[in-house]
Amino acid sequence: MTRDHKQGPVLIELEDSPATSPAEAPPVPDVTGPETSGAAMQGVIAITARRPSRLARWFWSLLLSILGFVLSVAAYDFVTGLITRNPYLGYAALGLTGAFLFVLLIIALREWIAFARMRRVDALHHAAEQARAHDDLTEARDVMARLKRLYYGRDDMRWALERYREREGEVFDTDTLFTLAEAELMAPLDQAALREVEAAARQVATVTAIVPLALADVATALTANIRMIRRVAEIYGGRSGALGSWRLTRAVMTHLVATGAVAVGDDMLGSLAGGGMLSKLSRRFGEGVVNGALTARVGVAALEVCRPLPFGEGKRPGVTGIVKRALAGLFGK
Repeated sequence: MTRDHKQGPVLIELEDSPATSPAEAPPVPDVTGPETSGAAMQGVIAITARRPSRLARWFWSLLLSILGFVLSVAAYDFVTGLITRNPYLGYAALGLTGAFLFVLLIIALREWIAFARMRRVDALHHAAEQARAHDDLTEARDVMARLKRLYYGRDDMRWALERYREREGEVFDTDTLFTLAEAELMAPLDQAALREVEAAARQVATVTAIVPLALADVATALTANIRMIRRVAEIYGGRSGALGSWRLTRAVMTHLVATGAVAVGDDMLGSLAGGGMLSKLSRRFGEGVVNGALTARVGVAALEVCRPLPFGEGKRPGVTGIVKRALAGLFGK
């Protein structure tokens, strides 16, 4: 069998096909991994900022009331029945029950005191805002008197209070009085609070980058942020108990969501960590930096909520600087 044509390339001409160039070709998709978005901290913010529905609040209130009623009746029947059968054991059980109720009363009293201190700090913060808005020196001096009473008796504030009292009489306008309070009273507390924020951001970033376990970053972010918010509140004078810590955490997260300060893209961290060079070198490391940045943002919101005086113009700490110092602390002593 012979071939009638020479072997060679086959040319197929398409008359209607448009001419294309390599410059017009679509870009090659990035397959280095998904973009880093701080999923752990986004989940923590969503969980703590979510307000339960009215039906859920009624459900949990009624459930706790029923459980408390049932346990009270069961304890009463148990103690009275034991006294009838064996008076010695019965009175021992009665004493243990009384001691338990006494401890519960102390816990409830501490929670009430914690809520009272938080309301006191909130009222002082609101009064300071009003005094600045009205530019009233009398209101400002009243706010400073309440602020000195808040920190009276604290050993770490004794020197700062003495310096403030020495210079307070030289001030005759509202702005200068607030500036003096910022420099003498708030500055040492701000430094201590920022160290807590940096430590929390460092911990969240490290665990996210190193620990590969599922939900480990979420659990670490949740516990680190609750502990950070509680420590910031204690530094500024608003000590909180267990229930108060959760209420304070919800207030901070609600403030964070309300002010729109949840995203990372409004400063240099967006290009640094959000799918940039760090996430291409290591996606876990990029995710850790984003989670650390969001933790720092939560810390700044905690400072704004827990601080008895609102930040002055240009005094609000920056998230980028906090994250830089937190990551630099990984390699320091």
